[in-house]
Amino acid sequence: MSNQKSDKELAFLNDLFIAPDWGERFAELIDDHVVVPKEGKAVYIAAGTGGHALAIQERVGEKLSLICVDENEECLVLARAKATATNEQMGFQPADSTELPLPTNEFDLVIGNASLVPPQKVRKMFSEMVRIASDRAQIALALPTYSSFGEFFSIYWEALHNTGLLDLESDVEHLITALPTVSDVEQMAEDEGLGNVSSWVRIEEFDYDSGEEFLNSPLVADFLMTQWLASVPDPSREKVAEEISRLINEERHEAAFPLTIKATVMVGTKSDSH
Repeated sequence: MSNQKSDKELAFLNDLFIAPDWGERFAELIDDHVVVPKEGKAVYIAAGTGGHALAIQERVGEKLSLICVDENEECLVLARAKATATNEQMGFQPADSTELPLPTNEFDLVIGNASLVPPQKVRKMFSEMVRIASDRAQIALALPTYSSFGEFFSIYWEALHNTGLLDLESDVEHLITALPTVSDVEQMAEDEGLGNVSSWVRIEEFDYDSGEEFLNSPLVADFLMTQWLASVPDPSREKVAEEISRLINEERHEAAFPLTIKATVMVGTKSDSH
């Protein structure tokens, strides 16, 4: 497992390894089910290094004013460089997705990529998305939903047990239940007053040839594990990681170890009376 990276290092890892694979799975779902207006104002929350937002801008044209928002300003540096290289006039705003410095009732389309946002922040992020959307605007949220990462969570529980961290076993259950069901996501949209709420799910799999490859992959080491191992004391993390690797190698029986997710996109419309 890697040490904590700087924002600049995470931005480059995001651009090189996360966006082209993990991010592309969610981008395809959004493209399949979100109708992008040909003009007006749009905002893309948690846009990362901007690849998908840029593709949307290029596809629709300059009559749509699109702003990319991400909490890692270094990601937006890369996104801005891409837009400059292709002469796309896009805006960039560093901000926490749960506290958007954007005006209320302003945007005709709001897209939120919560695929790597901690589950406990998703509801506040979505509330902010609804706040900045204009009447009759389309709002789309992409995220992994309940039953994602099941193969890892079962191994993680066993690794904690085998390393004597029995008091942390309940944390695995919390990680499992923190992921919302598709019904939870739709209910969240309805609670926010959205209409025409629909969701689509696609099962996606990421395969690893060994426990070492799994733990050293940028997606796992630098993005997912920072959330999953948050409750494990620093002195114990290396021991837990070694046990996770051992269990993966023991249980995969020469086959690839799969990390399966339920990639979900929920789309709704903000009502005039919101």
